[in-house]
Amino acid sequence: MRLHRLEVEGFGPFRSRQVVDFDAFADDGIFLIAGRTGAGKSSILDAVCFGLYGGVPRYDGGEKRLRSDHCEPDDPSEVVVEFSTPAGRFRVTRSPEYLRPAKRGGGMTKQASAVALDEWTDAGWVGRAARAVDVAGELDEILQLSREQFLQVILLAQNRFSEFLLAGSRDRQALLRRLFGTQRFEDVQARFDERRREAEQTLGARLATVNARIDEAEQLVITSGLSDDVTAPTEDAAVSGPPSIEGRLEALRRARARADYRAERRASEQVEAEKRAADADAALATAREEKHAQGERDRARTALERLDADAPSIDEARAELSAARAAEAVRSTITAAARAQAAVTVAAEDEQRSRAVWDAFEVTVDGDLDGWVAARTRESGSWERARELEGQAPALEAELQSADEAVAAATAHLEAGEAERAALPAAIAALTAERDEKRRLADRVGDARAAQEEAGARRTAAREAERLQKTQASTELELADATAVHAAAQTNLAQLRQRRIDGMSGELASSLRPEHPCPVCGSLEHPAPATHADPVSPDDIAEAEKARDVAAQRERELSAASSSLRAELAAVSARADGRSVDQAETEYEAAAAAHALSLAAADELTVLDVQLSGLVARVDQLEAEKTEGMAALARAREQHALLQQRSTEAHTLIAEARGSFDTVAERLDDMATRISAARAVAQAMAERLRRTQALAEAEAERDEAIADSPFDDVTAAEHALRSAATQEALDARIAEHAVQREKERAILFDLELRTLPEEPIDLTPVEEASKAARAIWTDAVDAAARAAGTAERLGGLIDSATAEHARTATDAAEFEVLQNLADTIAGRGANTRKMTLETFVLAAELEEIVEAANRRLHDMSTGRYQLQHSDALAARGAASGLGIVVSDAFTGQTRPPQSLSGGETFLTSLALALGLAEVVTARAGGIRLDTLFIDEGFGSLDGDTLDVAMRTLDELRQGGRTVGVISHVEAMQEQIPAQLTVRALPNGPSIIEAR
Repeated sequence: MRLHRLEVEGFGPFRSRQVVDFDAFADDGIFLIAGRTGAGKSSILDAVCFGLYGGVPRYDGGEKRLRSDHCEPDDPSEVVVEFSTPAGRFRVTRSPEYLRPAKRGGGMTKQASAVALDEWTDAGWVGRAARAVDVAGELDEILQLSREQFLQVILLAQNRFSEFLLAGSRDRQALLRRLFGTQRFEDVQARFDERRREAEQTLGARLATVNARIDEAEQLVITSGLSDDVTAPTEDAAVSGPPSIEGRLEALRRARARADYRAERRASEQVEAEKRAADADAALATAREEKHAQGERDRARTALERLDADAPSIDEARAELSAARAAEAVRSTITAAARAQAAVTVAAEDEQRSRAVWDAFEVTVDGDLDGWVAARTRESGSWERARELEGQAPALEAELQSADEAVAAATAHLEAGEAERAALPAAIAALTAERDEKRRLADRVGDARAAQEEAGARRTAAREAERLQKTQASTELELADATAVHAAAQTNLAQLRQRRIDGMSGELASSLRPEHPCPVCGSLEHPAPATHADPVSPDDIAEAEKARDVAAQRERELSAASSSLRAELAAVSARADGRSVDQAETEYEAAAAAHALSLAAADELTVLDVQLSGLVARVDQLEAEKTEGMAALARAREQHALLQQRSTEAHTLIAEARGSFDTVAERLDDMATRISAARAVAQAMAERLRRTQALAEAEAERDEAIADSPFDDVTAAEHALRSAATQEALDARIAEHAVQREKERAILFDLELRTLPEEPIDLTPVEEASKAARAIWTDAVDAAARAAGTAERLGGLIDSATAEHARTATDAAEFEVLQNLADTIAGRGANTRKMTLETFVLAAELEEIVEAANRRLHDMSTGRYQLQHSDALAARGAASGLGIVVSDAFTGQTRPPQSLSGGETFLTSLALALGLAEVVTARAGGIRLDTLFIDEGFGSLDGDTLDVAMRTLDELRQGGRTVGVISHVEAMQEQIPAQLTVRALPNGPSIIEAR
C-alpha cells in the first residue's frame, strides 16, 4: 500500500485546505514532518487514519474533537486520502459529524457524517461507494488491514511506540489478539467448556435417572410385599455405605421373579371365579324367565276377563255401524235437496239487492229492461270517438308544439350554415400553412434516422466500455491477488530452501551411528552431533516449487487477460468517441426524439391533407345543405298548418259529447254504471226462477229415495248418518276386540301347558347367590390385574434402570475425555504453565516477532541486546506464555525491558515494532507496504544512537518504500533534507509547508 496525496480542511488545527503530496518524497525515500510542539504534526497521521477508518486513536474512549475549533459555523470539514494498492488507485473523502447553522428557523443543526470512495479509471475518478457501511466493506477488501494492524505496521502513532515492549502479559495478549484475530480460539475454549458442562450434566442426569428408577422399583417391591431381600435404606446401611447399583439390580431381579409367580397364581384364581360366576348367572336367568312367564299368564287371564265384559258395548257399536251404512245410501238425495233450498234463498236475496241498486237511479222504463239496456248501449257508442280524441288532446298539442319548434330549428339551421360558410376561407388558409410546415419536417426523416443510428452506435460502445472497465477492474484485482500469491509462494520456497540448508548438519547428524565414521570428517566419535529440529525434505521443496509455478502461471494468464481487456477497452472507447454512458444516452434520446418528430410530421402531413380536402368539400356541402334547409323549412310550415286544423275539429266534437259532464269519460262511466245495474236486476230475476224449479225437482227425488229405504222419514235417516271417520272408528273397535280376544286366548293356552306354580316365584336367594359369585370374581380380577401390573411395572423399571446404567459408562468415558481436553485448552489441570489455547497460538506468533526484531536489534545495539520470548510461570499463579525479556551479552543475564535506559528502550521498541510490522504484514496476505510513518520522540537519543536509528530508517526505504518521521530534533532536520513543516499562524490555525 502506498499513500499518494492527503487533503485536510477544517480538521484538527487546520482550518483552510492543506494539501500533502507524498509522491513528491518518493525519490528521497524518507522525509521529516517537523514543527513546534503543538503545531499539529501528529494531526497529519490522525487525518490519514480518520480518512481510511473513520476514527483517530488518540480519541478512543473520549470526546471525538475532530472538527477544527478555528472553523467558522459555515466552514466545511473534510479529509481526502488518495492511495494505491495492487487492486488499483483509490480516493476516500470523509467528513465528521458537526453542528452548522440551520437553513430555516435559525439556530444550529447537526451535519451528518459523510464518506465516499472513488476509483481511478481511464475515464477519470468513478464513484464506487457512498454509504459508510459500503465504504467500510470495500476498504476492508482493498486494504486487507484492520485499524489496529494499520496502526501497528504503517502508522506507528505517538505514545504507542513502546507500548508493546513494556506491556504486561495480559495487555500484550489483548494487543496481539486484535492484530492476529485470535478471538476464535477463545470461542473454541468456550465451546469446549460448554461441551464439558453439557457432558457433566448429561452424566449426572443419567445417574440420577438410574437411582430414581431403582428407588422407585425398590419402593414398589416393599409396598407389594415382595421384599424378602430388598429393604429400604437404614441407618446401618448409611454407616457401612450404600450397596452397589449392580447388587440392587440383582435383588430387584429376584423380586421380579416372585412378582411373575404371584401374577400367574392370581390369573388362575381369576379363571376359577369367573366359571362359578357364570353358573350363578345362568341359574338367575332361568329363575327370572319363569317369574316373567308366571306374570304373563296372570296378565292374560285378566285381559281375557276384561274383553268378555266389553261384549255388550261391542254389539251396540255393531248395530250403530249397520244403520249408518244403510243411511249412507240416501245421503246424496238429502244433501241435494238441502243445497237447492239454500240456493233459492240466496237467489231471492240477490234479487232484492240488485233492485235496490237500480231503484236508486230513479229511472222510469217503458217496457222491459233488456230493451232499455240495448238503447242506452247504442247511444254511448257514438261518444267513444269523442273520448279517444279527448285522450289524444295532449299528444296533439305536443305535436303542434313540435311543429312550431321544427319551423324554428329549420330557420336556425339555415342561419348557422351561412355563418360557417363565411368562416371557412380563413380556416383553409391556416391549415394550408400548417401543412407546409409539417412537409418541411417530414423531408428530414432520412437525416434524423442517420443521426439516431450514429448515436445508438456510440451508446452501445459506451455501455460496452463501462462493462469492460468493470471486468478489467475485477481482472486487475485477481491479478493483484495472483501476484501476492506468487510472491508468497516464492517467499515460502526461499524459506524452505534456507531451512533445508540450515538443517543439513542436523540431517547428517541424524544418520550417524556409533562406531561408524562421519561422512564429513571420518571420525568414529561423535561427541556433539547437531540436532535436526526443523527438518525440510526434498518433497517439501518440490511441492513448494510446484505451488510457485502454478501461481506464476496464474499470474501470467491474468496479465495476458488484463492486456487484452485494455486493448479491447481502447477500441470500444474510440467507437464511443469519448462519451460516457450518460452522455451517450442523452445524445441518443435527443436523436431518437428528432427522428420521432420527423416521422410524426410525415404521419400528420397525410392527416392535414385530408383535413384540407375536407374543408374544401365542406364549402360545396354547405351550398347543398342550404337548398335542402329551405325545402325542410317549407315542409315544417305545411305540417304545422295541418296539425292546427286537426286540433280545432277535435275540440268541437269533444264539447258536444261531454254534455253536462266535465269530461266525455265521466259521461260514459255514468251511463255504463246505469246499464250494469239494469242488467243485474234482469239477471237476478231469471236466476231466482231457475233455482225455484231446481228445488222442486230435488225434493221429489229425496222423497222417492226415503220411500225405498228402511227409514220412516227424512229425520230418521239423518239421525242414522255417521261420518266416514266415525264409521272407520266403529269398524276398527269391533275388529280390535275380536283380534285381542283371540290373541290373549292363544297366549294363555301355551302358558297353562307349562304348569307354572300359582304362588309368586321369589328371586332373592338366586340373586344373592349370583351377586356373591360376581363379587368373588371381581376381587379375583382386581387381584390378577394388580399382580400383573406390579410385575410389568417392576420389569419396566428394572429394564430401564439396567439400560440407563449401561449407557452411563459411555457417558463417563466421554466426559473424562472432554474434561481433560477442556482443562488443557483453558490452562487448567495438568497444564502447569496455565497457557490457554489462544495464548499458545499467540506465543508462537510472538516467537516470530522476536526473531524478526532481533535481526535489527543486533545491529542497532552493536550485538549487545537480544530479545527472548519467555514462557516462565507468572507470579501469583497468573497465566504465562507471552513474556519478553532482554538478553544482555555483556552480563550473560536476562533482564526485564523496564530496566533499559530511555535510548535503549527506544531502539528496542523500534526493532520490536518493525518486527511486529513484518509478521503482521505476512499474516495479512503478504501485502506490500510502500509507505511507513513513525511518530515518536527521537529527542531522548544521543548522537551515536541517533545515527544508529537513522541507519535503520535508511534501510527501511529500500525497495521503493517511503518513510515519514515526525520529530522536532534539529539533528534529524539536518540529516533529512525532504521535509514537511507544520507551522502555527499567529491567529491560531496551522498550515503545512513542503520543502
